[in-house]
Amino acid sequence: MTLLAAVLPAASGAQYPVIADFSHDNGWIWLLKSVAIIVFLLTSVLIAIWFERKVVGRMQVRPGPNVHGPFGLLQSLADAMKLLFKEDITVKAADKLVYIVAPMIAVFCSLLTYAVIPFGPAVSMFGIVTPLQLTDFPVAILYILACASVGVYGIVLGGWSSGSTYPLLGAVRSTAQVISYELAMGLSLVSVFIIAGSMSTSQIVGSQTTVWWFLPLLPAFVIYIISMVGETNRLPFDLPEAEGELVSGYMTEYSSMKFAWFFLAEYINMLNVSAVATTLFFGGWRAPWPLSAINDGMFNLGWWPALWFIGKVWLFMFLFVWIRGTLLRFRYDQFMSFGWKVLIPASLGWVVCVSVVQGVRQFSGLDLRAILFGLAGVVLVGVLVSFLIPEKKPQPGPGAGGPPTVFDPFAGGYPVPPMPGQVLPPSPRAQRAAARAASVADQTETPQVTQEVHGG
Repeated sequence: MTLLAAVLPAASGAQYPVIADFSHDNGWIWLLKSVAIIVFLLTSVLIAIWFERKVVGRMQVRPGPNVHGPFGLLQSLADAMKLLFKEDITVKAADKLVYIVAPMIAVFCSLLTYAVIPFGPAVSMFGIVTPLQLTDFPVAILYILACASVGVYGIVLGGWSSGSTYPLLGAVRSTAQVISYELAMGLSLVSVFIIAGSMSTSQIVGSQTTVWWFLPLLPAFVIYIISMVGETNRLPFDLPEAEGELVSGYMTEYSSMKFAWFFLAEYINMLNVSAVATTLFFGGWRAPWPLSAINDGMFNLGWWPALWFIGKVWLFMFLFVWIRGTLLRFRYDQFMSFGWKVLIPASLGWVVCVSVVQGVRQFSGLDLRAILFGLAGVVLVGVLVSFLIPEKKPQPGPGAGGPPTVFDPFAGGYPVPPMPGQVLPPSPRAQRAAARAASVADQTETPQVTQEVHGG
C-alpha cells in the first residue's frame, strides 16, 4: 500500500470502521468515565502550573518552585488553597449576576471538550467492554469548536460586567481574537475531515493506522499549532490579558475563587487544544513507531494507549511553555494582520489544494503522493515569503511635509492620539513650568543689567 493510498483511502470507496462501540455501557460506566475525566483535568491543571513554573525557571537559569513538597510539587496546591480562602471582593459598579456567572461559563465550557476525546481503544471495566472515551458522534469536532466558541463568552461577559475600562478593553480584544483565530483553526481542520472522511474523533484516530496526519498535512498542522496558541490567550497572543498594558485585562476586577475559575479555564483549554492536536494530527492514542510494530501492535492494546495519549498531550503542553519563555507579546495590529493576512489565506489555499488532490484521486486513480507533499512545500514556502514582503508605509497625515500643526485632542469629546505631522499642545503643567523658568531667568538677568549700568 502506497502512502497516498493510506492518506486518501476514501478514493477507492473504502470507509473506516466505527472504532468506538458504546452499546454495552450503562449508567455506572458513564458516571465513572465522567468523574475520571474531571479528576484528570483538575489534576493535570495543578501539574501544568508547577510544570510551567519549573520549565520557565530553568530557561531563566533559576530553580523555580522547590520549597513546598518534593521538587516543589505542592506549590500549585498551596496557591489553590490561597485563592480558595482569599477575601472575595465584588465591584460596586459591576453587573452582579453576569459578573458571577461569567467565570462559571468559562469553566463549564472548558470541561466539555474531553467528552469526545478518545483516550484509548476498548478495554474491560468491571466485566464490561467499553472504549476509553465518554461518547462520540459523527460531528464531534464541530461540538469541540462550538464549546470553545461559547467558552469565550465567559471572557467577554466577565470584562463587560466588571464596569471598568481595562476589563472592557480585554473583552473587546478577546472577541476579535476568537473571530480571527477560530477561523484559521477551523479551516486547518477541514483538510483532516477531507482526508479522513469523517468528523468523528474515534474514526479520525482509526484513519491514522498507517500514517499520522501531521506528515502529509504539515501546513494544516503548523496553522493549527499557531491558532491554538491564539485561541488559549497564551503568549505571544495574550492580548486579552496583557498585564503590561491592561493590568490584567478581563480579570482585573476579579479576586478569590472567581479569579481562580478563569485561571482554571485557561489551563483546561490548553489541555483541550493539545488533546485535539493529538487526536487529529498525532495519531491519537496510537503508539509511535517502532513501538507500534512490535509483536503485532501489542502497545496499541489494553491500557497502554492511554499512556501514549497523555504523553503526546504533555508534549504540546511543553510547546506552550517553550513559546512563553521564548517569544514576546505581539502588538495588536501585528496580531490581527497575522491572523487575517497570513493564517486564513494559507488555510484556504491549503484546503483548496487538498480538495483538488482528493478529487483528482477519486476520478482518475492517479498516484499523487509526490503532488501532495509538493503542495505542502509550496504552501509553507508561500507563508515564509509572506513574512519578507515589506509592510505598506502609512499615508502621511495632515501637515506632513511642512511644519507640524497643533491640534486639540479633545475636540471630538474623547481623547485621540496625534496623526503623523501633528503635535499636541503643551500641557498646562508644561506651560507653568516654562513660565517659572522664564521668571527665574528674568530675575537672574535683571541684577546683572543693573550692576553693569551702575558700574558704567
